Amino acid sequence: MNPIDSFYLDQKEPVKSCLLALKTVITNYNSELVPRWYYRLPCFMLNKHIFCYLWIDKKTQFPYIAIGNGVKIEHPDLIQGKRTFTKLLMIDPNEDIPKEKIHEIFDLVSATY
Repeated sequence: MNPIDSFYLDQKEPVKSCLLALKTVITNYNSELVPRWYYRLPCFMLNKHIFCYLWIDKKTQFPYIAIGNGVKIEHPDLIQGKRTFTKLLMIDPNEDIPKEKIHEIFDLVSATY
């Protein structure tokens, strides 16, 4: 099994199902987004640049979408912290995926490429 598939399948529920759903939401947003295992992360590339990637918060164990070029956009649900490139959208794996919010953020960040 390749590393990107292992990343998803090795997670425990409900995080596993949430990450797989997020993967689908992301790839359905734009057919030009290419999933790729990059820097030991499941990334989604646009024009050879990181558009976003998925990861799991160490404290909450909630998945998040890290938005590449996130520092170039403003959205009330994005968290920057000390990051210089990305902003995070935290996802509660026990709730419905906020697909419209994700697409709204992706629309904003798409304009930066």
